[in-house]
Parts: sequence; C-alpha cells; structure tokens
Amino acid sequence: MKIGLHDAEKEHFKHKTFPNLALMKISAYHKGKGDDVEWWNPLYRYDRVYSSKVFDFTPIDPYLSDDAIRGGTGYRDIPIDRTLPDEVDGMFPDYSIYLKCDYAVGYLTRGCPNHCRWCVVPRKEGNIRPYREWQELVRDDSDRLVLMDNNILCCDYGIQQLESLIGSGYRIDLNQGMDARLVDREIAQILSKLTWIRHIRFSCDQKSQIEPIQRTIDLLKENGVKPYRVFIYLLVTDDLQNASERVEALKRYK
Repeated sequence: MKIGLHDAEKEHFKHKTFPNLALMKISAYHKGKGDDVEWWNPLYRYDRVYSSKVFDFTPIDPYLSDDAIRGGTGYRDIPIDRTLPDEVDGMFPDYSIYLKCDYAVGYLTRGCPNHCRWCVVPRKEGNIRPYREWQELVRDDSDRLVLMDNNILCCDYGIQQLESLIGSGYRIDLNQGMDARLVDREIAQILSKLTWIRHIRFSCDQKSQIEPIQRTIDLLKENGVKPYRVFIYLLVTDDLQNASERVEALKRYK
C-alpha cells in the first residue's frame, strides 16, 4: 500500500518543528507492514491518507480527499475522543519522518481530573490514568525526552515516574506546564533533582494560581533552583485585566 501522511500544522506553519506523535506512530505501523509511507502530495495517488490537525484555527487543506482519515482536536466535525487503534498506539514512533527532531516525545499519563472551561483534555482523554513508563519512550540516539502530560503531578504514578528519571542520564521537558497547586516539599525536591533540558514549566491560568506559584518558586529556591529556571504559561482570555494582574504579580521573580 502507498500511504500519505498530512500534518496540517507542518503544512501551514512553515517554521513548525515539533513532531506529530500520532502520525509518527501511524508511519511506524505501516512501515512495519511493508507499506510505502511518505508525506502527502495532492498531485499523487494514495491507497490511504491520514491527516492530523491539532488546532481549530489551522486551515483545512481544500485538496484533501473526502476519504482521508482525519484526526485531532483541530477537526471539529470529528469526535473529540477519537483515538488510534491499540495496535497503532503501541508502536514506537517513526522519528525519521521529522528529520529535525533529535529528541524523544510522549506521555507517561493521559487525561486530567480538572474541568477547566478552556480545556478539551477531560472530554478528549477522560480522567488521569497511567499510560507509559519512561523507558518505553526514550531513544537510543538522544538523551532528551519531551513529555506532553497534561497534569502529571495529580497522580502518584506520574510522580513516581518523574522520581525514577532522577539519575537516569536523560534530560527532560514537561512542555504543557505543571499545576503549582500540587507542589509540596517532597515534589519540589523531586523536581530539583531532575535534569531539565531548559525550563521547569508551570501554568498560571487564573488568579487563584498566583499564590501556589509563588510558594512553589520559594520551595524550588530552597532546593537550589533559581527563579530564572521557572517558565510560566499565562493564559490570556477576554478578561485582560485578570491577565494583567497575574503578570504584575509574577514580575517580581524576574
């Protein structure tokens, strides 16, 4: 079979470098069956086309055929809880389709117990649950691991996985931003002992998170982590005054 892969964000945002995990697993699955896999080209014919679109503001390619298999939260007409078949989801990603990706990506947990009004994760993935062990995600040719967990600190399994990464030789990034409300002295010690690619990321989406972030920064400082190592995602909605107050409260940490 001849398989075409379509990454809507890669097509639209020419500077995009972050890989699409679902497409890498689909590629690995079909190559394992002996199929030919390449990036979709509207001028060619394929036995099957897979299209993934993460963001709803990414344009839909008008040349995609109606029978293309579409997935991702960017397609509003697709059930939001659509997932890969187990035999595909269990594949180790084919990193060769993203030549600039020199790190591993994946999830240790899936889902989130929170129901923030701006977030689709609980509807898409359900409650928090264990998903993979970090040893299943890492690459032999890289010491970097980027985790995309949505709320890794809200389950014991996620915390245990992070703790087991200490001293592993792998550098990590949690690119979705952790919930500072869940950080206590024990978790702060774990975070301080991990080797980070660059930042330790948290989210400040509402004013109630300001105090927990301030407390977390202080706990990390006690364990030798300077405030400049902390990165804060700050959600901005129509309430600009709310966002401004969050910015001003966090400015003092430089």
